[in-house]
Amino acid sequence: MTTLVSLFGIAGRLAGDLLTSALSWASSLLFGRVPRSHQIYLVLMMAGSFAWLMLVMGLLIPSVASLFLAATPHPPFVDQAWLGIALLVGVILVPLGVGLVGFLVPAEGERPGGAAMLLEPLRGYILTPLISGLLIFLAGVGIVRKIRSRRHGWSDVHVPIVVKPGGYDQMVADLQKALVGAALPTTAEDAPRVLTVPAWLLTRMAGSHVRKLRPDRLIELKRRDLRIGVYPSDIAISGALRDRTRARAAIMSRLATTSAHMTMSAEGQEFEDRLERLAKSSVPTGGISRAAAPASFKAIDARLLDLAVPTDEWDVLYRLRLQIERDILTGSEPGTSFPGGAPDPGRVAASGSLRDDGNSATVDRPFLANRPEL
Repeated sequence: MTTLVSLFGIAGRLAGDLLTSALSWASSLLFGRVPRSHQIYLVLMMAGSFAWLMLVMGLLIPSVASLFLAATPHPPFVDQAWLGIALLVGVILVPLGVGLVGFLVPAEGERPGGAAMLLEPLRGYILTPLISGLLIFLAGVGIVRKIRSRRHGWSDVHVPIVVKPGGYDQMVADLQKALVGAALPTTAEDAPRVLTVPAWLLTRMAGSHVRKLRPDRLIELKRRDLRIGVYPSDIAISGALRDRTRARAAIMSRLATTSAHMTMSAEGQEFEDRLERLAKSSVPTGGISRAAAPASFKAIDARLLDLAVPTDEWDVLYRLRLQIERDILTGSEPGTSFPGGAPDPGRVAASGSLRDDGNSATVDRPFLANRPEL
């Protein structure tokens, strides 16, 4: 019996982790990434939608209402009739709360104003059933996709991003080119309709404030043994270990200078833009002298040390700063070289070579030079 209980416990934890991961993916697909300070509103919208769904089930199915009554502490005078009234009131009022929270999700300057602001709570009567239904549907899709990946012996890895306005197509093209450089050529195809239809429904039914948060389009980069879903809020890489690792290395390196942010705070994104400007200013020269490189990053480093962002964002920014400096010093166009890849020989030749205090020098051996296991 103890063994059976342990097995059920392990199975329950695995199922819970799978469902949590699928729900996280579903919410990201529907809403994209929102400012860190506003994520609580998105959580409240989803929680309110699920709570409303449970209230409706309790109102329509007597056995569910009885379960609610038996599972929660309550005064003796609260009976089935009182519970029915409470459920009805909740079904009526919860959507108003979801609509109000949905109004608060965008940044303050992007919220509707005037008379339109008064109508936003009423939109909750559309959003609440729509969000709850879509999240459950997409969570099921996510579980099916994970089962399919496991059947092929694949695993998934996610790279959170924030695509810059109007930059989705450019990012897709940059990532596809980076994968070619990693000997992983792919074809770009529209994502399956099972993923695009939910976002289309949300666009048609929700207000402009929610519409701005969801992906405008979905593209998948495919090859026989690799699937890469490119979303404005997430890059999902599915494949076997070798190809998945190599694809992630190429994508992470290319994200340094493509039209996407890897941080969510305004300060972090401003710093990323500053790094990108520095990286692009080095492209025409084909490289900089070793003596000039530290001076170019002096102001960058001073700003990084004073940057008040979450630790995970600071780590991302520091990695980007080191990558761009490394690319410049090895003669690579920033963002186009990755661990195991070599600098572009054409660029190195065009720049003559890297220089050390005015004297000709050979280019350093690439970071983590070609490794067959990747």
